[in-house]
Amino acid sequence: MHPRGFKLLALQFINHPMFYKILTVAGLATFEIYAAIPAGFAFGLSPMIIFLASLVGGLLGVFAAAYLGDKIKLVVNSFRKNKAEKPKKEPGFVLKIWEKYGVIGLGLLGTMTVGAPISIGIGVGFNVPTNKMVFWCSLGVLFRCAIFTAIGYFSIQLI
Repeated sequence: MHPRGFKLLALQFINHPMFYKILTVAGLATFEIYAAIPAGFAFGLSPMIIFLASLVGGLLGVFAAAYLGDKIKLVVNSFRKNKAEKPKKEPGFVLKIWEKYGVIGLGLLGTMTVGAPISIGIGVGFNVPTNKMVFWCSLGVLFRCAIFTAIGYFSIQLI
């Protein structure tokens, strides 16, 4: 293909309205998949495109949180003041998951409940190796996108 022909094809693709819809779904999925999948159905996209766009966006969120997490942690800690120790409270939901299921539970269940970026942040706090956390959170994003896209598709079929 001639380079000029490729440039024209790329411009046609970028100027197509569906490109922005797909980009919006992927961008929403970077932070919150629960908003991305209904937005895809509202835009009238096919379930396969919604699944793929939300998967790509969710995985971008996982990798951004995992590999930029240390830099974010340094910035947050630079503004944090040292505080006196607080009395111990009962373990929260995430700590219970961690104690019961370990890194697999945090990656899969944490991704399903609070989202992948938060799960990775918690994993970094528990000193989990980044590669393990990325693997299990990526798997959680895959399951979450598949499950919620299927739920959305079959819900619309009932209407």
